[in-house]
Amino acid sequence: MEKAFRAFIISDDKDKIQLNRVCELLSGSYWANSRPREIIEKSIAHSICFGIYTGGRQVGFARCVTDYATIYWLADVIIDPAYRGQGLGKALIEAVVGHEQLAGCSGILGTKDAHGLYEQYGFQRVNDRFMRKYIK
Repeated sequence: MEKAFRAFIISDDKDKIQLNRVCELLSGSYWANSRPREIIEKSIAHSICFGIYTGGRQVGFARCVTDYATIYWLADVIIDPAYRGQGLGKALIEAVVGHEQLAGCSGILGTKDAHGLYEQYGFQRVNDRFMRKYIK
């Protein structure tokens, strides 16, 4: 999958993932700021990954762990702070929920502060931290 969004490309091609950039982005997060590089690399290997790119530089990332039949866990959604406020988070979540390999799957995720973003794409709060998108 590859989609154009303004001057950006959103892709699920793992060969395009820039591991150093993903590690850098995640080091600025509250949930993965101490996650070792080896663990990030292993998590990428075992997930469907989404990257956002512009000018050859990765500026966004998300990944999904799934059984490809019933459920996926959306994790590590992050946009480079210099690129926030341009709709990239929305474009990234839209690419995830519309991905053909996740069709028919319910989604779950954890967030401390981005409930409003995910609610726009059908996720519902389960409690203060977790959200779920049900497929009927």
